[in-house]
Amino acid sequence: MADIAAAPDQLVKAAPPRTRRRLLSRFPHLVVGLYLLVALVGPLLIDYDPVHTSLTDRLLAPGSETSTGTTAWFGTDGLGRDVLAQIVYGARTSVLIGVSTVAISCLVGVVLGAVAGYFRGGVDAVLARVFDILLAFPAILLAIVIAGAFERSVLLVVVALSATGWITFARVTRGVALTIRERPWVDAARVLGVPGRSILVRHVLPFTAGPIVALATLEFALVVLAEAGLSFLGIGLPASTVSWGQTIANGKEYLEGQWWISTLPGIALSFLIINVGILGDQLTARHRRGRTD
Repeated sequence: MADIAAAPDQLVKAAPPRTRRRLLSRFPHLVVGLYLLVALVGPLLIDYDPVHTSLTDRLLAPGSETSTGTTAWFGTDGLGRDVLAQIVYGARTSVLIGVSTVAISCLVGVVLGAVAGYFRGGVDAVLARVFDILLAFPAILLAIVIAGAFERSVLLVVVALSATGWITFARVTRGVALTIRERPWVDAARVLGVPGRSILVRHVLPFTAGPIVALATLEFALVVLAEAGLSFLGIGLPASTVSWGQTIANGKEYLEGQWWISTLPGIALSFLIINVGILGDQLTARHRRGRTD
């Protein structure tokens, strides 16, 4: 009886740590949601012209007042451009390129991987070898070659990053399809005479959603980081398009005195990558628990 009476007290004492853990697990969701909100709404609230320069306001420290009477909360760069505005507009660029690249890679990879895994035979043999051959090329090196060979644009960066991004989706989808195609309900559908295309769409592809969503989250972080790397090297986006990588590159010669030009966009980039990575790990762990259950 004493143990039963003490049970509610134990539950009450155990609740706060569990609640804190639950709140901490939701923190990456809040951060990613905040970045998406800034990318969507921020440019509507902050007016910024990436081509306009104000030499009288160049290299202002964070919190300084500009010549127009406004406050440069994150300071200005070597051409007098507001760093906060560059971070906000750079968030839109990163989200746009990340979502577009992941969407294209996911579409191409899932279709090819599902076809290879379900139909097997010669189709699987050919596609599997294509996957292996393309994996032999370093992804970032191939993206640099593609981005450097043509005129800089957002579309070119998306194409360059998608050139190898779909391979991971294809390999994951192929592995899932190879497993699902042997399940009893798939065999039953074949016995009933259901066409292979319908079986693939109705009975195989839905089971790829879990691992694909988790993979898409991780790939989004890698794409954002790769885009910043291309822009930092000066072969990614044109000068008229604001990017975190370009802002960081613009401040590299002022690191000794005007640290905020490169440091603050770098912190924004790192914070997004870390939280997206944590979110991806959480989705992967949840998918594995679901398979175990």
